[in-house]
Amino acid sequence: MLESALRYLGAYKVYEGRLKAQVEGDEIPGHVGIILDGNRRWAQIQGISNGLGHEEGANRAEELLDWCHDLGIKTVTLYVLSTENLDRTPKELAALFRLIEARLNRLLSDARISKYKVNVRAIGHLDLLPQSIVDLLRAIERKTEGYSDHYLNIAVAYGGRAEITDVVRSVAQDVKSGKLSPEAITEDTVSRRLYTAYLPNQEPDLIIRTSGEERTSGFLLWQGAYSELVFVDVFWPAFRYIDLLRAIRTYQKRRRRYGR
Repeated sequence: MLESALRYLGAYKVYEGRLKAQVEGDEIPGHVGIILDGNRRWAQIQGISNGLGHEEGANRAEELLDWCHDLGIKTVTLYVLSTENLDRTPKELAALFRLIEARLNRLLSDARISKYKVNVRAIGHLDLLPQSIVDLLRAIERKTEGYSDHYLNIAVAYGGRAEITDVVRSVAQDVKSGKLSPEAITEDTVSRRLYTAYLPNQEPDLIIRTSGEERTSGFLLWQGAYSELVFVDVFWPAFRYIDLLRAIRTYQKRRRRYGR
């Protein structure tokens, strides 16, 4: 049995290496958004608690930093917690908040952030989160604000409709105060007010959703208008480097038309 497992692992590594070489021979997406879905369903299949499912999902998110750096992906946006997720039971939310706080503490001292020069930002309605989490996010942002080699965006307490509503409110206030005329409102007016406006490229080239669900669930509604979508039939805790490579290969096989 051990010999069989070693043979399998050897074959897996060979395939991974070939796939990586194939992917690196073509255009690598500059900005990848990932909807981290399926933690609870994976836990149920494994016969473990939801908390352990979220824990393993967090492990995968940490590994993802190395995978994306290895492939030269400059910007990554992770959909960690939606505004709808905040409607879960108080018990589950408390466990999620404890996990998020623990992992943010690790991220704050993660040597890779400085080594790779990653600018980390949080996007979403942070006022809906515990203050301890907000304080950690702000500390990470301050620590990394001078970096520009890579960008990591953590979408937490985030909703695409809420983001667009905030933009509409901002535009309306400027129109009301006379700073902006309705005739002067353009797509750029909106883009410059989005949560992601600080990014060199705020529109993901590729959006990946795990778990087999085929919807974006409000993720980057404006920014993702022309993103290529890849739906992966793997729960997030089981997501592997090879799954990322396959998603990029799918992206590379498509012809991006941008509505033309």
